[in-house]
Amino acid sequence: MGISVKFGRLRAWFILLLLALPASTAFAQWELDGEKAAINFISIKNGAVAESHSFEVVSGSIGAAGAVQMAIDLDSVQTLIEIRNERMRELLFNTAMFPTADVTTQIDPAVLTAVTAGSSVSVDVPVTLSLHGMEKTLTASLVAIGTADGGMRVFTARPVLVSASQFGLDEGLAALQKIAGLNAISAAVPVTLDLTFKRVD
Repeated sequence: MGISVKFGRLRAWFILLLLALPASTAFAQWELDGEKAAINFISIKNGAVAESHSFEVVSGSIGAAGAVQMAIDLDSVQTLIEIRNERMRELLFNTAMFPTADVTTQIDPAVLTAVTAGSSVSVDVPVTLSLHGMEKTLTASLVAIGTADGGMRVFTARPVLVSASQFGLDEGLAALQKIAGLNAISAAVPVTLDLTFKRVD
């Protein structure tokens, strides 16, 4: 009898806790709109020529508690030159073995609540990037704003620098440089994000 009473009180306390939480924090979830996702990076060759590239296929979500998960399809790299796309896939990323780059981080639920209420929030977050079989934590400066349809747009306030040496890409970079007949290719690239998340209830 005593156990039953304690269980009943615990259950009642749990229900009250859920009711006290804002709906956007307790139940909300966001899915990445792949058609509006923009992930761009810039490479510099021969010390002076800068070129912009992107990834065309990306998926992801933000859970109710602020857990962010995102997968970038490395086969979708787009440099506007098909032979260069193929070389990046095969020589640099080795997509046959490592098809995706995975990104995870944690956003404070209070930020999500503020954004969906119409505010703009700037925040620095540690982001874990898994690429080419290696995992590193980088810092991303992000801006999040609410959209008219109840969604959320997240973009980088400044580029995130990703170094080839951090992810064991040095040999692939050297192979690209050799096959293209270049004197040099930058080992560090700035990456920018512009992502739109749709609300899922």
